[in-house]
Amino acid sequence: MKLMTTPLRKLVCAVAIAGTAGVSMTSHAQEDCPVPGNLRVVIGSTSTGGDTYQNSSIVADHLAKKLDINAKVDAVGAMAGFRALDRSRNGNTVMIFHDQAYLGNLYGVKGYDNIFEKYTVGPTVAINPGNAYLVPKDSPYQNIDEVIAAAGEGEEIRVAIQPGGVSEIGFSALKNAVKLKHPGMEKNVVAVNTGSQADKNQLLFDDMADVINGSVQANEQYTRLPEDDQKAMRFVWLTARNDTIKQTNEEGMGKTTREDLLQYVNPNVTVPQSESQNFTFDKEFFFLYNKDMDPKLVSCIDNALEEIYAQGDIQEQQKKSFFIPNFKPSSEAQAYLKDKRDQYATIIENIQ
Repeated sequence: MKLMTTPLRKLVCAVAIAGTAGVSMTSHAQEDCPVPGNLRVVIGSTSTGGDTYQNSSIVADHLAKKLDINAKVDAVGAMAGFRALDRSRNGNTVMIFHDQAYLGNLYGVKGYDNIFEKYTVGPTVAINPGNAYLVPKDSPYQNIDEVIAAAGEGEEIRVAIQPGGVSEIGFSALKNAVKLKHPGMEKNVVAVNTGSQADKNQLLFDDMADVINGSVQANEQYTRLPEDDQKAMRFVWLTARNDTIKQTNEEGMGKTTREDLLQYVNPNVTVPQSESQNFTFDKEFFFLYNKDMDPKLVSCIDNALEEIYAQGDIQEQQKKSFFIPNFKPSSEAQAYLKDKRDQYATIIENIQ
C-alpha cells in the first residue's frame, strides 16, 4: 500500500487530535457539570396557566439551551413535588416553587416540612410583583390606612384569602398592623377562608367580604369596570417593595401603568410591621434540591443561571410576562430566604 503523502497525513493527524480533544473536553464538562440529560422540573402548582408554570418554563427553557439538555416542567403540585424531590438523589428532578414552600410550614399546613432542614435551597430566579389586596369600587374604604383605622374603631373587616401561605401572609400583616396601632382590636380583622381566585372574587361580588387577596394579573380587568358594576373593584395595597414595582415595564399591566401601581406601595401605602419597619412581601421563585444531591450539580446550575442572567435575554422575556428578574446564587438565596422566613414567623407568632 502506498504511504500517505505528508500533507494528507498531517491533515488526518490534526483531525484525529481535534477529535480526541473534543472528546476530552466533553468528558471534562460532564465531570464538572453532572446535570442529567433529561431534567424534570416539578413545580408546586397543578396549573399550567398560572405564574409558577409560566415563570418556571422560561427558566427551564434557558437552562436547557445553556446546558444542552432536555428540561421538562411538570405541574404536579406541592405535595407530589416534594415527594418527587425526596426520591431524586441523583439530581434528575429539581423543584421550582415560591414562598409558599416555607410559609406553608409556618402556618402548619400538613405536608409542608422545614425546607431549610429537609432540602437544599437553590437560587432565586424571579419575583411576581402582583400580590394585591382589593375592595369593591364603591367601598367606603379609600385606602389600606382607612381599613386599619376602621378595624381599630371596632368595625369587622372580612378578608377573603386562601389560607396557609402567600395569600394569607398579607392578611397576617394587616392583622399585625392593627395590633400595633390599636392593641386588642386585631380581632376585628377576620379571615374568610376560601380556595381559588375566582372564589375570592365571588365573595366580593356577593358582599361576603370587604377586602380580598388577589393579583394585578388576575384582578386588573375588574378595576376598569364602572363603579355601578357589581364586579367592579379597586386596588388598595400591593405588598411588593417600591423598588420591585419600579422595575416593571412602564406600561404596567392592562391599562394600569407602572405609575398607577406605585400608588399602592410604600411610601404611599404603609402597613407597619414593627415600630421601625413597614411590611412588604415579594412573591419570589427559587429552586429546591434533594439534600443528598451532588453539590457539583448545585454549582453547575448556579453558574449556568449566572451566565444566562448576565446575557440579558431572560430578563426581557420575564418582564414581558410581568415578572421581575431576580437571580441570587444558592448561598446568597439561602441566607436571604431564611431571613425573610424568620421575619414572617415573628408576624405570625405575634397575632396567634
